[in-house]
Amino acid sequence: MKIGVNVLNFGPGTDPGVLRNWARTVEGLGFDLLMVSDHVAITPDVAERYPAPFYEPFTTLSWLAGLTTRVRLGTTVLIAPYRHPLLTARMAANLNELSDGRLVLGVGVGWARQEFAALGIPFDRRGRITDDHLRDVRAAWTDTASYGERRIPVWVGGNSDAGLRRAVRLGDAWHPLRPTLPWLREASDRLRTYAESQRLPLPALAPRIALRLTRAPVEGPRRLAGEGTIDQIMGDLDRLRLLGAESVVLDTYDGDPGATRHPETAWETLATLAAHVYATPTRTEQP
Repeated sequence: MKIGVNVLNFGPGTDPGVLRNWARTVEGLGFDLLMVSDHVAITPDVAERYPAPFYEPFTTLSWLAGLTTRVRLGTTVLIAPYRHPLLTARMAANLNELSDGRLVLGVGVGWARQEFAALGIPFDRRGRITDDHLRDVRAAWTDTASYGERRIPVWVGGNSDAGLRRAVRLGDAWHPLRPTLPWLREASDRLRTYAESQRLPLPALAPRIALRLTRAPVEGPRRLAGEGTIDQIMGDLDRLRLLGAESVVLDTYDGDPGATRHPETAWETLATLAAHVYATPTRTEQP
């Protein structure tokens, strides 16, 4: 099972130097994947959760591709309706070539009504737009002379039934965000049932989970996967592996934009986990 990290490409503490150190830390600790988020217009509903500066994902990942050599690069998630599908197809294919085939394209429908309005995109049609977007991107990629021959895996985000169905129809993997383990087990059964009913392949499981390390155990049915002591977190990773997860992305962001001013806290948590996950932990890079 591959383990990745959601790198914070937004917030008052984020700048090029911090992003560079995020990338060097993630790769240096031995993690397999580095992913960033997507917003275009930082409207009030976006700014409340993910304030400026917000570094655009394709631009950021292209730069980080030149600063890394091994770690895979991805989006968690690119909001499909915000771009023309041929633009997404071109940028993704170019980034994949420039990074020597390291791109994972995570895609979602989006949630910020004000941002949709600012971009002139109908919010109520975002699901259908996303479906059409994914079909058009895949159709474009069949022109290998123009877009290259390297295959780009598509992870479909979303915890709703519509997201599960979209992952089966149009994705290589289902990418649910910050689930509890009981919910994920039940939803995985629904995913399998839908795939079987449509006689389609079951997409891979690639969840993004919380990463919040605590001294005392976290109890209760609302505990997110990845919350608790190091033993609880390691147990969660084992359970995800048994559930069939091929990749897991760790998300250290707890919703407080001020935390972006102190990325070393997240890096220390990642280093602690890496020391337990990998046989030979490597050095973290910090400013």
